[in-house]
Amino acid sequence: MKKTIILLSALALMACKKETRDYVSISGKITNKNSDSLVLRSRTFSKTIPVNADGTFKDTLKVETGVYNLFDGNESTNVFLKNGYDINLSLDTEKFDESIKFTGEGSENSNFLAEKALLEEKLLDQDKLASLDLEGLNEEMESIKSQLSEFYNSKKDIDTFLTNRSNSSLDPMLNMYKKYFSEAITLRKELAKGDPSPVFENYENIDGTTTSLKDLAGKYVYVDVWATWCGPCKAEIPSLKKVEATYHGKNIQFVSISIDDDRTHGGSWNKAREDWKAMVKDKELAGIQLFAPEGWKSEFVRDYKINGIPRFLLIDPDGNIVNADAPRPSSLKLIELFDSLNI
Repeated sequence: MKKTIILLSALALMACKKETRDYVSISGKITNKNSDSLVLRSRTFSKTIPVNADGTFKDTLKVETGVYNLFDGNESTNVFLKNGYDINLSLDTEKFDESIKFTGEGSENSNFLAEKALLEEKLLDQDKLASLDLEGLNEEMESIKSQLSEFYNSKKDIDTFLTNRSNSSLDPMLNMYKKYFSEAITLRKELAKGDPSPVFENYENIDGTTTSLKDLAGKYVYVDVWATWCGPCKAEIPSLKKVEATYHGKNIQFVSISIDDDRTHGGSWNKAREDWKAMVKDKELAGIQLFAPEGWKSEFVRDYKINGIPRFLLIDPDGNIVNADAPRPSSLKLIELFDSLNI
């Protein structure tokens, strides 16, 4: 009888140990933290997780199985969560993507997502893809597809939810990149280096005067085409300010042209103009700040075949095109371009 009782007790204990938790535990430590909290979110879920002064955090929550975005205030990473997981995260915000490491039950799936993000960023090098011709782009995209497919399917211990999703999204993702860079390559042919630049005349300046491209002759002109509602445009502002400060007084003019219009400001041109003025003041934008008279329909915008912003242009001192799709201020390629021109 005693042996039976002991055996039953042991079996009961084993059953308790195997019991699946109906929640996920997530904890970790952030070095050089950017915020006092993290935000874990998906399309249908959002949870703020406090971060202690020493960078540690811990929480438990019930989730629907899937991929969640973990945002630290400046940058973000993806994690794969399923009830029953116990995940620990460590990262240094100064080397964000490169330093992310997950441990604990279920961590292999989030580590896969981190590796996937780094590999895709490496292979889909925008500066490299933009420099190719159409034949070279096609060859490069096929090579990228092969490498990514091989990586996705080499991880046999990963939840099939992730591998299936990665494989199903591969062609749509690469087709999007191919379309974008094909258009950039075509643009490079149609608006070639050395061709006379399209011009703008009498665009409203922030101080109420007007400026034309011919007024800027004698210096290189770096043009930023943007709008107050454009998130990626605003993300470039800090980098643009640094570049402007670095090249202040040199042989280059920095011009920002807003294409805000009535369609994006409640049907009111006055509101579009006032919102533009307010952001120039609020963000303390430097350089020559201009307002395109017809927004997207402005002749200069049409002539430069601009169908997406931000878009950057470089024009030489004689009014000829240097690059109709110049590198962004956040790209090191811009400084390399300026240096090659001895600006």
